[in-house]
Amino acid sequence: MMIKLLPFLFPLLLFSLAGANVDDGNGGLVSPAKLEMFVDELPDMPKVKAFRVKKGGVPVTARITIGMYQKKWKFHRDLPPTTVFAFGTSNETATVPGPTIEAIQGIPAYVTWENHLPPEHILPSDPTIPTAASRLGGVPTVVHLHGGIHPPASDGHSTAWFTSSFRSTGPSFVSPVSFYPNVQEPGNLWYHDHAMGLTRVNLLAGLLGSYVVRNPYLEEPLNLPSGPRFDRQLVVFDRSFRTDGSLFLNSTGNNPSIHPQWQPEYFGDAIVVNGKAWPKLHVARRKYRFRIINASNARFYRFHLSNGLTFVHVGSDNNYLYKPVASTKFLLAPSEIADVIVDFSRSTTDSAVLANDAPYPYPTGDPTDEFNGKVMKFIIRKHKTMDPTEIPRRLMVHPPPAAHRAVKTRHIAMYEFESATGEPIHLLLNNKTFDDPVTETPKEGTSEIWYVINLTEDNHPLHVHLGLFVVLEQKELEDLDEFKDCMMKMNDAVGCHLGQHARGKKVAVPKYERGWKNVFKMMPGYVTKILVRFSMLKTGLAYPFDATAEPGYVYHCHILDHEDNVMMRPLKLIA
Repeated sequence: MMIKLLPFLFPLLLFSLAGANVDDGNGGLVSPAKLEMFVDELPDMPKVKAFRVKKGGVPVTARITIGMYQKKWKFHRDLPPTTVFAFGTSNETATVPGPTIEAIQGIPAYVTWENHLPPEHILPSDPTIPTAASRLGGVPTVVHLHGGIHPPASDGHSTAWFTSSFRSTGPSFVSPVSFYPNVQEPGNLWYHDHAMGLTRVNLLAGLLGSYVVRNPYLEEPLNLPSGPRFDRQLVVFDRSFRTDGSLFLNSTGNNPSIHPQWQPEYFGDAIVVNGKAWPKLHVARRKYRFRIINASNARFYRFHLSNGLTFVHVGSDNNYLYKPVASTKFLLAPSEIADVIVDFSRSTTDSAVLANDAPYPYPTGDPTDEFNGKVMKFIIRKHKTMDPTEIPRRLMVHPPPAAHRAVKTRHIAMYEFESATGEPIHLLLNNKTFDDPVTETPKEGTSEIWYVINLTEDNHPLHVHLGLFVVLEQKELEDLDEFKDCMMKMNDAVGCHLGQHARGKKVAVPKYERGWKNVFKMMPGYVTKILVRFSMLKTGLAYPFDATAEPGYVYHCHILDHEDNVMMRPLKLIA
């Protein structure tokens, strides 16, 4: 492909690399074979309620404070403690992942995010990609609530970062207090760092956690597994470690003369769930609910259970499905959430391994091995347990896509640019950088059709902030090289006759992903048609806040290495 050199390719080095890992090879790395699997118990992360209960049991708005701290974390019994960045209500209680924030639909919450991080990062960064940086030192951070419906100032915009004690702030910074109205439907979200150019390293360091919105009046009649024992968060990610326990991120890029550190994708040797590498969980012979978040930088997971048990999907991303859908295997991209029920009473064995067989990079990369092909183990008690729960025939009713008339059609093309050696140097949406003027300006309260055209060889999970969407169609591009050549020259899907090329085979959207989502996997060499809604899901009304305010929102690939360089574009709603 042609090379497009970005104007910010060689800026002044502002972000200090002192104290960062600088190992350019594999010396001193822990082999996953040295870490025995299934020896650590699966942790249940601390809970923080984003509401308070008045006399009489009435929930009302609460103000909570969660900080970011540097501390030691034990990822495995046989690993020395690892220096991490962690979320918590204090340094002592901070965890990786952070505490699960529990909210109630319709009860607003105010979360004050505090940065207590040291002057220098624990991982290497790359100043040749657009990066939040302070001349006064400090690690820039800003928190995004993934899947949230909230005002722009509370969205965790990448340029709204701040360092410890607010010594430095980004150009879009307003306040460390985020206002979350919690007006979205009950379901699963997660929060994570979103600082410009540092998202991949800040998440690798540990800045992520889960967030649940509940509605007891709607959910309790469903009679799904509930309570801390039977309704569990599974936050899954991959990491590599040095023999001293420290996190490993290669400090030499695949194009070191262009990007000294940046690499197209990060893949770790160990699979971590709730902060433990390959944990185990003792379960009764009954139904369990697992809210599975793929919090990896770049790794896709194709989950299945070794004893052939079925997953029953009740939700996808932050919304319930209309009705339950069964599968024996499902694919989860970075940042996607699967809400599933597993009935261990149907097991013919006394244990089951949650396994993964997704190539990396997905879909044409290396096959999984005996280490990254295993995620965690369930140890099943021999005798059945009384189980009062059930899986209903119907879950939640949301307006069907046909109820949303699209007022505009857009084309979003995904590009990858390579060096002379054929190595990726950056990725773009519509051949534009993040700093190019905003072009996606939907009207609040409307719906749009987006044709997402993947001209790369990777599958890219596209995440739209604020907006919810339904995937309508995935169609293969015929004469792909011819169409790609035209797009590289013109960057004009209509002028390059997209309709004449998008006539290949169709790939059906899995039934468990046919609901309203905020992220979806864009297949390479395909055009994916989505209906995006920029209004309240059930009512179609405008948001109960000014969604047109600054600094606006963004949409991006959720492979974090791609997002940082620089597969992200601004999204600005207009009245």
